[in-house]
Amino acid sequence: MARQGTVLIVEDEEAIRELVAFHLETAGFRVQQAADGEEGLRLALEASPDLVVLDLMLPGLDGVSVLRALRRQSRVPVVMLTARTEEADRVRGLELGADDYVGKPFSPRELVARIRAVLRRTDPPTERLAAGGVEIDISAHRCFVEGLERELTLTEFGLLQALMERPGQVLTREMLLERVWGYDYYGDARTVDVHVRHLREKVEVEPSHPRLIETVRGVGYRFAP
Repeated sequence: MARQGTVLIVEDEEAIRELVAFHLETAGFRVQQAADGEEGLRLALEASPDLVVLDLMLPGLDGVSVLRALRRQSRVPVVMLTARTEEADRVRGLELGADDYVGKPFSPRELVARIRAVLRRTDPPTERLAAGGVEIDISAHRCFVEGLERELTLTEFGLLQALMERPGQVLTREMLLERVWGYDYYGDARTVDVHVRHLREKVEVEPSHPRLIETVRGVGYRFAP
C-alpha cells in the first residue's frame, strides 16, 4: 500500500493511541506516538509530521497549551480529540488554529476519513475532487457535472466540497453549519436544508429524487455517488 504521509498521535490513553495507530497504519500512514504534551510538542516541531492528532485532556501540558505553542512555530494541520462535554476547550482550540475535531467516543474510520480530508484541504491549491459525475476544482472554485460547468454560489460550493470530502459519511446540519458558515454562526439549522435544495437543483439529474446528495432523515446529509 502506498504511504500517505506521517501522522503524530498525542494521546495519553495507550489503548486509544494504539487503536488510532493501527487504523492509520492500515490506511497507509506512517505513525509517530507521544503519551504527553511535552513529548508531543517536541516531536511535532522536530520530526515535522504531516498532521497531528492531539488529545485535549493531556497530563502536564494540556492539548490547548500544546496547540498554542505549536502555532507559534508551525502550521502543521491539527485534528483534536475531545470529550463531547469539552465545548469551551474545543472552541478555543479551533480559534487557536486547529483544523478539525473528533468527539470521544469516536469511530476510528471516521477519524481516518477526517485526517484525509484535512490533508486534502492543506495540499497545494490545484486539488480536484471527483465522484458520481461531479468534479470540483477547489482552487478555481469551479464545478462540473458530466463535463458541463455549473455555476454555484460560495455557500453551495462550500456545501458540496464538505460533502465530497467525506463520501459516504453522514454530516449533521450542525457540522455543515460549522464547516460552511463558520464556528461562530448561530443561525437556524434549517438554513442548511434550503441551500442543499438549491445545490441539488444544480448538480442532480432529478432534484426531486436525488442520487448524489442523500437525506438521512433526522440526522443530515451524505454524499453517496
